Amino acid sequence: MAEHSVPAVLDRCGAGGPFASRLSRWVSWLIVLAIGFHGGMDNLELRTEADAILAELVGDPGGSARLREDQWQAVAALVEERRRALVVQRTGWGKSAVYFVATALLRRRGAGPTVIISPLLALMRNQVESAARAGIQARTINSANPEEWDAIYGEVERGETDVLLVSPERLNSVDFREQVLPKLATTTGLLVVDEAHCISDWGHDFRPDYRRLRAMLAELAPGVPVLATTATANARVTADVAEQLGTGAGEALVLRGPLERESLRLGVVQLPDAAHRLAWLAEHLDELSGSGIIYALTVAAAEEATAFLRQRGFTVASYTGRTENADRLQAEVDLQENRVKALVATSALGMGFDKPDLGFVVHLGSPSSPIAYYQQVGRAGRGVDHADVLLLPGKEDEAIWRYFADTAFPPEAQVRQTLSALADAGRPLSVPALEAAVDLRRTRLETMLKVLDVDGAVKRVKGGWTSTGQPWVYDTERYTWVAQQRTAEQQAMREYVSTSGCRMEFLRQQLDDEGATPCGRCDNCAGAWIDFSVSAEALTGAAKELDRPGVEVEPRRMWPTGMPALGIDLKGRIPAGEQCSTGRALGRLSDIGWGNRLRPLLAENAPDGPVPDDVLRAVVAVLADWARSRDGWASHAAEASARPVGVVALPSLSRPQLVGSLAEGIATIGRLPFLGALTYTGPSGAHAVRRSNSAQRLRTLSGSFAVSGELAGALAGTPGPVLLVDDYTDSGWTLAVAARLLRQAGSEQVLPMVLAAAG
Repeated sequence: MAEHSVPAVLDRCGAGGPFASRLSRWVSWLIVLAIGFHGGMDNLELRTEADAILAELVGDPGGSARLREDQWQAVAALVEERRRALVVQRTGWGKSAVYFVATALLRRRGAGPTVIISPLLALMRNQVESAARAGIQARTINSANPEEWDAIYGEVERGETDVLLVSPERLNSVDFREQVLPKLATTTGLLVVDEAHCISDWGHDFRPDYRRLRAMLAELAPGVPVLATTATANARVTADVAEQLGTGAGEALVLRGPLERESLRLGVVQLPDAAHRLAWLAEHLDELSGSGIIYALTVAAAEEATAFLRQRGFTVASYTGRTENADRLQAEVDLQENRVKALVATSALGMGFDKPDLGFVVHLGSPSSPIAYYQQVGRAGRGVDHADVLLLPGKEDEAIWRYFADTAFPPEAQVRQTLSALADAGRPLSVPALEAAVDLRRTRLETMLKVLDVDGAVKRVKGGWTSTGQPWVYDTERYTWVAQQRTAEQQAMREYVSTSGCRMEFLRQQLDDEGATPCGRCDNCAGAWIDFSVSAEALTGAAKELDRPGVEVEPRRMWPTGMPALGIDLKGRIPAGEQCSTGRALGRLSDIGWGNRLRPLLAENAPDGPVPDDVLRAVVAVLADWARSRDGWASHAAEASARPVGVVALPSLSRPQLVGSLAEGIATIGRLPFLGALTYTGPSGAHAVRRSNSAQRLRTLSGSFAVSGELAGALAGTPGPVLLVDDYTDSGWTLAVAARLLRQAGSEQVLPMVLAAAG
C-alpha cells in the first residue's frame, strides 16, 4: 500500500517468503496493540476495523494492508472526532483510501451517505470500481450521465447508496441546488471536497462552481465531518481553504505532508522548433518505459501529434475537449490496460486519471503554471520505482498562454454594467440575452456570474439570472493580486525551464513545501540522461506533417440572441439564401505547425506587407485540395457547388497589403477575376475588434460594410459562387455579415478562405 508499510520495510531488510508474511502480520499486530494501549481499546478496535476495510479496498482481504499513521490520523479525525480536515498530500499518498475507509466506518455506525465533490470524471469512474471491492455502493452525478440522475436520487433517498460523487457544476444547477442539495446537506454523513485548491481563487485552478460549497458547509448538520484533499496547494491556498472549511465549525485540522515524489526523474529537452520536438518524440518514445501521457497545450497540437505518431507506427489515442465521451472512456480503458503507448491529451484529461504504473509524462509545450505542471506530472510513477517526466518547451508557448489568458475577473465597470442590466430587466435574463448588454465573451461572463452568485449579488433561477439587490463591493486589491499571481506563475515556469538547480526542489518550493532539498535524480542533479538527437528522416516526416495546410471553418447559422434590443433587426436562423458556406483556413493560431508561422504574421504590432510566397503557395494548395474534395468546393453535399467565378476581398484597416495581395495572388494563380473588395463604412478600428461576445461583435459589424456599385456590377456580370478572402476569423461574424451582403447583391454562394482561424 505504501512505502512505509511493514511489508515494504521487511523487503528493504531482505526478508521474504512465508516467514516474512507471518512476521509482517505479527509485527503489524504488535503495532496495533501498542496503539490500542495508548489510545484505549475503542481506538484499537476502530483501527483494526479500518485496516480490514482497507484490505478489502485494495483487494487483499486477510492480507497485510494497513493504513499508515498519517492516513489513520485523518480517518480518526473524521470518524472519532467528527472534525473538518484539510489533507495536503502528494498524488499517490492514498487520499481516496482515507475517505472510503471513513465512509465504511461511518455507514456502519448509522451515518448517511458520503458526498464527494470532484471535477475529475476519469477519477470518478476509477473510484466507483475501487469502492465496489470494499462493498461500498458508489454512484456519480455528472454531465456524462444525465439519464441516470433520477434513478440515482431515488437510491440515495432509500439509503441504497453509500457514496455519491458529484461534479462541481451540479452545485450551480438550479434544480440540483433547490431540490437535491438541501436534502443532501441534512442527510450527508461525510462531505469530501476533492481537488480542494479549486475552492480558492488564489489557486492556479480556481473554479467558481466550488464557491457553492461554502453555503453547503454552513447547512450541514452539526457534527458532520468534512474532508478536503489536494496535492497542489501552497501556503496561501492552504490557509484560504482551511478558513473556508472552518466556517461556523471551529478551526479545521490541516494535515500536510511532504510533496516529494521519489519515483520521478525530471528533465527538460530544449529543441529548436515544433518539428524537432515531434521528431524527437517519435524517435525516443519507445525508450520511455511502460505507457504514459503526452500533454499538449491545445487541441490542435494534440491532434497534430497524434496523427504524426500514428504515421510513425505508434499506438496512441487523442484525448481532448473535442473527444466524444464514449471515445474518452475507451481511451482511458486502453491506457489502463496498456493497449496504447500513450494518450496525447490536453488538460481535458485532468489529474483524475488513476493508473499507478504510469511510466512517463511528456509535455509538448510548457503549462503556464509550475503548480499546474507539478499536478499533471504527479500522476506518473505512483506504483513503480521509476518514471520519466520530460518537458519540451516551445517558442509558441507564451503566445498560447496569452491567447488563453482571458480569464481574469472583469473590470468593475463591466461588472456594474451586468448588475444594472439584471436590475433593469425586471425578469430573468439568460446569458445570451446578457451578451447584448455586456461586452464579455460567454465563458468569462458565465464565470463572473457564478462568482457574483456566491457573493449574493445575483441569483440563478429558471430562465436565467436575476439581481438580488444586495450591495456588492468590488474587491480591487484581491483581483489585482490574483492577476499578478498569474503573471508570477508564468515567470516561474520560465525559470523552471532555464534553472541550473534541482528541478524537483524548484517545484516543491513553488508549493511552499517545507524541507525541499535537491532530489539527486533530475537532469540538473544527476546529469542529462536524455538523447537530444533527431534523425534527418524523422525531422523531414515531422515537418511534412506540420506543413500540411488546411482546416475547415464552420459558418454561423443563427443570429445572436438580443439583437433587436440593440436596434438591429436580426434574430433566429439566418435565411439559407443569406448564409455563408463552410470555408477553409490555412491553419489555426493554436497549431504548432502553421500556427507558429501565422502568429508572427498576424500579431497586433506586426508590420503590414505582401503575403509571403510560402504562405500563398500553401493557401493555393488548400484551395486545390478543397476543389478535389468529394463534394466539390463545399464540405457538405447540401452546399456542393461549381468552381468559384471570382475572388472578393474583405477590407482590412490593419493589414490592407496582406489581405489585398492574398486575394489578388489567389485570383492570378487560379485564373479567376479579382472582382474587388467590400467597402468599409464603419468607425475607425471597429473592424479590428476581437474576442468580444457574439452580440457585441455583430453590433460593431452591423452597417460597417457595403457593396459598392462597381462590385455589385462585377457580381452581376459573373453569376456563380465567389471566394471571400480575409486574413483571420475568430467569432465568424465578419464572414457572416460580408457573405450576407454579397448574397443579397446576387452571389449564388460565398466560400470563405482565410489565413488563420482561432481555436
